[in-house]
Amino acid sequence: MSEPTTSYQKPTKCILTQEQVKEWETSPTYASVMTFIERLNDAVVGIKLTSECDLSEGVKEIIGVLDDVEQISKDTPPVSNSASRFGNPAFRDFYDKVGRASPELHKKITGIPDDAIPELSVYFSESWGNRTRIDYGSGMELNFLCWLLCLEKLGVLKQADDRAVIIRVFWRYIGVMRTLQQTYWLEPAGSHGVWGLDDYHFLPFVFGSAQLRGHKYLRPKSIHDADVLEMFGKDYMYVACIAFINSIKTASLRWHSPMLDDISSVKTWDKVNSGMFKMYRGEVLGKLPVIQHFYFGSLLPFTGTPISDITFEEGKGMVQHEGHVHVQSTWGDCCGIKIPAVFGAAQAEKVDSERRPVPLNVPGLRPVPFD
Repeated sequence: MSEPTTSYQKPTKCILTQEQVKEWETSPTYASVMTFIERLNDAVVGIKLTSECDLSEGVKEIIGVLDDVEQISKDTPPVSNSASRFGNPAFRDFYDKVGRASPELHKKITGIPDDAIPELSVYFSESWGNRTRIDYGSGMELNFLCWLLCLEKLGVLKQADDRAVIIRVFWRYIGVMRTLQQTYWLEPAGSHGVWGLDDYHFLPFVFGSAQLRGHKYLRPKSIHDADVLEMFGKDYMYVACIAFINSIKTASLRWHSPMLDDISSVKTWDKVNSGMFKMYRGEVLGKLPVIQHFYFGSLLPFTGTPISDITFEEGKGMVQHEGHVHVQSTWGDCCGIKIPAVFGAAQAEKVDSERRPVPLNVPGLRPVPFD
């Protein structure tokens, strides 16, 4: 799938209107992204996270880069911010450090042309969250996926790597993101928050439901069984994600994650998996508030109406917000309203005798109640 190019360009945002979203949905780049997701999905049907798989040099080098990002986070501790339950300002320092390290991190991956690094670095940096808002959502997760897609277009990854890309690379990325979310109390991006699949992620539920397709014993309703979550969380990312949600929120899924609760009533994992695909196309790739923040460059070009041809009309749905222009289709879309990270609320409830925050991994930490 290598697609050499002689002119790389720093990606920019190109979508501003619903009409452009329609152009995007019929574009070669959209088809490329969907084909990539579908291929990765099919590669892990019936495969456990603990399954053996071949690791190419490219895969090993990418995992090494993710390890480096996590180390940058460990070297950038959160600042004292006990008066707030919103994102910790130290995240901006982490984000800037990753940006400065990006050229050298990319040079650790064999096969990346030097002049392609600025283009790749945009997707890479956006994968960790938004610097201004200190939040994270499915749009940032999409940036990571597209970083991997760009690496494939450059020949770093091959189709033979698909299984390893999910159960080793992507799952390692989720692990790094969990560290960042808990360390910096990243806020859920957008206005949906707890009313979505997860405060932060979508793709683990797509690939996770693929892993469980055809499972002899586990059914979608099994996620309500605590013993199942404990026993199978190490093997299946869908189960692991449910266990993670339950570890930081009290009450039942019905209250804090109603969509996941509804999905658990579906009879088979095949139907869950196909439904996740439809939802991802509609709620992420086809959603203006999400895709208007997506970046297009030479590796993932936008072939629709140039943004320069669109007239900005204040008062007709187009608004200036958080340093960018967007069309606000309904109240709370796009950047949404600020929603405190659940980690902040949970940790604020538990302090030791000296009133210092208790680390989230301390046994007995009581999650923030939702009941």
